[in-house]
Amino acid sequence: MRGRPLKSDVRDNIVNLLFLLKEAHGYEVCKIYNLLFPKVSQRLIYYHLKKGVSTGELEISKISRVDGDFSWGSDAERIYYKLSKNARPNPNKRTITKFKKIKRILKSKNAKHTINTVLLHKRFCIVYLWFNNA
Repeated sequence: MRGRPLKSDVRDNIVNLLFLLKEAHGYEVCKIYNLLFPKVSQRLIYYHLKKGVSTGELEISKISRVDGDFSWGSDAERIYYKLSKNARPNPNKRTITKFKKIKRILKSKNAKHTINTVLLHKRFCIVYLWFNNA
């Protein structure tokens, strides 16, 4: 068999993540992926999202346009992904526990939380959690 193998640990992790999230756009998948799993580049996440659609593991649930003041222009296209019927998620206990912990922090009643990826530099991605007391 020539070319890249169809199986990928990164894509398996994305499938497991979308199993827990139900639906998410690419940038959101990238931010949460880097919190739960070993750090990978944003380009690799988008590659595996597209590859997952072509292999039938993922589906595009909707495409929306968001207006704003972005560095590339005044609007952005968000592609939302969800699992297809062919997907075989198999999240382990460690992933589920970490996901629930992050979800609990973000939905805390006494504080507002935002996650922003502020720096992608060669080998690492720094993610800051800002806690603004209500």
